[in-house]
Amino acid sequence: MPIRIPNSLPARSTLTEENIFVITEYRALHQDIRPLKLLILNLMPTKIVTETQLLRKLSNTPLQVEIDLLHTISHDSKNVDAAHLESFYVSHDDIRDKYYDGMIITGAPVENLDFADVDYWPELCEIMEWSKTHVHSTFHICWGAQAGLYYHFGIQKHSLPQKLSGIFSHRILTPNSPFFRGFDDSFNAPHSRYTYVKAEDIEKVPELEILAVSDEAGVYAVKNQKSRMFFIFGHPEYDRDTLALEYERDLKKGLKDVHVPVHYFPDDDPTKEPFVSWRAHAQLMYTNWLNYYVYQTTPYVINNINADLEGEEKNI
Repeated sequence: MPIRIPNSLPARSTLTEENIFVITEYRALHQDIRPLKLLILNLMPTKIVTETQLLRKLSNTPLQVEIDLLHTISHDSKNVDAAHLESFYVSHDDIRDKYYDGMIITGAPVENLDFADVDYWPELCEIMEWSKTHVHSTFHICWGAQAGLYYHFGIQKHSLPQKLSGIFSHRILTPNSPFFRGFDDSFNAPHSRYTYVKAEDIEKVPELEILAVSDEAGVYAVKNQKSRMFFIFGHPEYDRDTLALEYERDLKKGLKDVHVPVHYFPDDDPTKEPFVSWRAHAQLMYTNWLNYYVYQTTPYVINNINADLEGEEKNI
C-alpha cells in the first residue's frame, strides 16, 4: 500500500530505505482514486519511533492511504521536539468535523495509573466518543485497548504481579474470521504491560467477541460484533529491539523486579540479538484489518459514515 505522508516526516527516509512504497504528494494528487483516510492517535512518548513502526505495517496492500497524526493537547510531550508536533500533528479541534475510514489509538506508558488520573483522560474520552460517529473502524493497541474497553463497555483493567514483557504464543479462537486470514494455527506477538483485562469480564458483554488468546499472556484480540472496534492487547508493531530498549530503560531507572523479556533473547541472554518471530503475522494482521474491515466496508462517500451506522452492517 503506498503511504501518503509529508515529504519531510522523519519516517519517510527510514521507510524508503526499507523499500516500502511511500508515495509523493504530486503522484497522489494525480491518481484517480479515493485514498483511505486514516487517523493515528499517537499516545506513545517515542512518537517518531511509533510513527515509523505503524506506517511500516500499513504499507503492504495496493491501495493508497492518507495519514493524519493526532496528539492530545492536554498532555505536555517531553520526549519529542515541539517543532515535530507543530509540523506533523493535528489536534482534535483541527479534525473534529472530518471523517475517517480507519483510526489507530496507540498504547501509552500509563498503565499503573487509574484511567481518571491520566492527565489527558477527558480529552481521550472526547476523542473516543467522536470516533463512534466519525470513524468507520478503530484499532486500539495495548493500553489504548484497555482504555477503549473501559470507556465503551465499562470493563476494568487489573494489575499484574509483575510486568508482562516478552514474545508469547497465541491461538486463534475464530479461525474463519477474515481478521486472521493467512495466519498459522498459532502465532507470536510481543507484549509489554503491567495490567490486563479478564476474559470473563469481556465474555459478559454480548456485543464483544474474543478472537485470540495466549496461555501465558491472556486475551490478545477482541472486536465488537459490528467490527467497528478492535482491541489488541499486545504490540504487533514493535521492532526487533523495542523490548530490549524498554528492558534497558527500566534497568537504568532502577525499577524493582525488572525481568528479562521472556522468549525474546536467545538463551534468555540480553547480550544476544533478539530473534524476530512475529513480524509476518503482525504485517498480515494490519493488512487484513485494512482490507476486510476498512476498505471493503467503508462508504465511498466518507461523510456517509453516520448514515452507515444507522443502516444494516455486515458482521465479519
